[in-house]
Amino acid sequence: MQAPGRDSYDVVIVGGAIYGSAVAWFLASNPDFQGRILVVERDPTYEFASTSHTNSCIRQQFSEPINVQISQFGAAYVKSFRAHMGNDPDVPALRLHSFGYLYLADTEGFAAVLRENQRIQAALGAGTKHMTADEIAAAYPFYNLDDIIAGNHNLIDEGYFDGNSLFDWWKRKARQRGVDFLTNEVIAMNRNAGGTQVDSVILASGEVVACGTVVNCSGPRAVLTARMAGIELPVEPRKRFTFVFEAAEPLDRDLPLTIDPSGVHMRTDGKYYMAGCPPDDDGPVDYTDFTEDHTIWEDKVWPILATRVPQFEAIKLRQSWVGHYAYNTLDQNAILGPHPQMQNFIFCNGFSGHGLQQSPAIGRGLAELITYGDYRSLDLSPLGYARVAENRPLIEKAVI
Repeated sequence: MQAPGRDSYDVVIVGGAIYGSAVAWFLASNPDFQGRILVVERDPTYEFASTSHTNSCIRQQFSEPINVQISQFGAAYVKSFRAHMGNDPDVPALRLHSFGYLYLADTEGFAAVLRENQRIQAALGAGTKHMTADEIAAAYPFYNLDDIIAGNHNLIDEGYFDGNSLFDWWKRKARQRGVDFLTNEVIAMNRNAGGTQVDSVILASGEVVACGTVVNCSGPRAVLTARMAGIELPVEPRKRFTFVFEAAEPLDRDLPLTIDPSGVHMRTDGKYYMAGCPPDDDGPVDYTDFTEDHTIWEDKVWPILATRVPQFEAIKLRQSWVGHYAYNTLDQNAILGPHPQMQNFIFCNGFSGHGLQQSPAIGRGLAELITYGDYRSLDLSPLGYARVAENRPLIEKAVI
């Protein structure tokens, strides 16, 4: 473990994966922020971080306007990434592969939800189209749509991008601007006598580091960090399975990220294809449990793929892995901003699978909140902690 370079920082960020790096970069690149930033990461290899297991996709197909707007900024940011990094020629020009998401509805009730979602998205400028089964078949004749009534699809700024490069360059550039990234672990926090703020964090190596603001970017471990400040969070680790496969007879066009009514999703992945799903028993797991269940591929995923796309009857599994969602059990939406009583404790938690795509807007927003005391570019307050304290869920109907 490393020792910190200072005994006091203006901002201490607990967790250095995609969100710790996003908040650090946006803070360090804001000319109005003059403070010192420390990012504490327990595992600098990020071997088991949710960021390392992401499928790196982005969509605007949400039912809550705030989520649509967050991803719209994310898409614009990705497409102009090099410019946001100061036009450094070493920074890659990221591409957004817009094959789109395709939600399939097999009931009239779900078709009605898709129609309403499309109306909300279109009002915000998204390119989502509500399609009949015949329209889907005309655009993508490889599907078996015998049970499908309708679908929603968007080919504009919706698909896959290189999330690893985004993450890598935020870390690099944050370091260049003076952010300290520390291999260590926050194991406790000291609060003031009134319990209204965190005064310091205690590291596993024994040092006590004073802080002006603490940001919880601990991914699936967010509840452990919150408890150090005496706060409870409805966030738990849940397994998600990913499979990369090869088709004996490849499709003649891109496969949209297709959300089957069964909950299995599939998409183009270069010359291969990618599929994913939750387990049937989708409950909390241990923070260290990344054990695969190979029966899920044989008994659930492959049969659904072959039914929905008959050409996928003959496929070969090339790779698979398990990652953890930081699952918000209240409403599967992010929990952001300050705690109502402990104002210098900032939440950046509970993304429930939406984390990578939402990181540009939320990194920017939390940096504004820390620097100015409020959100300036996009009001993220609907995702604040108050709804957790009041048991008032913000229901998002488009969760994968």
